[in-house]
Amino acid sequence: MPPEALPGFDDLAYLLQGQRVVVLTGAGCSTESGIPDYRGPETRRKARNPIKYRAFVGEAAARRHYWARSAIGWPRFKQARPNDGHRALARLEAAGVVRGIITQNVDRLHQAAGSERVVELHGALAEVRCLDCGHLSDRDALQARMGALNPGWQTRSAEVAPDGDAELSTDATADFRVPGCATCGGVLKPNVVFFGENVPSETVDDAWRLFDGCDALLVVGSSLAVYSGYRFVREAAARRHPIAILNLGATRGDAEAWVRVQGRCGRVLPALAEALGTSPSSRAA
Repeated sequence: MPPEALPGFDDLAYLLQGQRVVVLTGAGCSTESGIPDYRGPETRRKARNPIKYRAFVGEAAARRHYWARSAIGWPRFKQARPNDGHRALARLEAAGVVRGIITQNVDRLHQAAGSERVVELHGALAEVRCLDCGHLSDRDALQARMGALNPGWQTRSAEVAPDGDAELSTDATADFRVPGCATCGGVLKPNVVFFGENVPSETVDDAWRLFDGCDALLVVGSSLAVYSGYRFVREAAARRHPIAILNLGATRGDAEAWVRVQGRCGRVLPALAEALGTSPSSRAA
């Protein structure tokens, strides 16, 4: 079925026509780029146990297990490229329809596709922060240091998992060596928000500033299970702003949505961009 024939598509295009749209994106926007999610139709059947913030900061064994898995998963995660959905959102921003993106994703594929105003609600895996001195460094640099301490580790075979890591048992990672901060020797953490960790207040403020400048909300590829994203749906509903949801499967915000479309982001968003008057080559201000 072509995207234009999906139930709700015409209503979606009509709802967003002439609106200043802020987009909230989740993992479903990147699954077509090869990055698995936690709660999508294909993955929710499999139990996954992402690292918790308290365990990471309080247990050396938990940090070792995380970085050992990340050392295998990062090269594959880094190879991901924007899909047609990312590129369509960039076209919509260039055309002035989308005023910006609030993303729950940590892959920076929106920026790679050309989106310019992006608030990374949960941070980015491309950066690493020292929990002791606060120094921010490049993830690739840490990858090289982990490779030097653990020769041959990155060539191991393991199933790729969400958030740039891999499926390994704790026994398999017991001997992994984790480097400290290159500046102070302190504990390193990916510059992302773990489960149980609060989104930095300055990031939340940036997201609200973007939200306040728009009068319609489009949710793309998120189940809205995490409150850090769902709060924007609740506020849009309180302000009586139009709310549209594009996702495969049910979401926490379905009751608040004015329009609901079941479809893949990489198929529906290009059709939406065309319906709203953009083209693959449009870069209008």
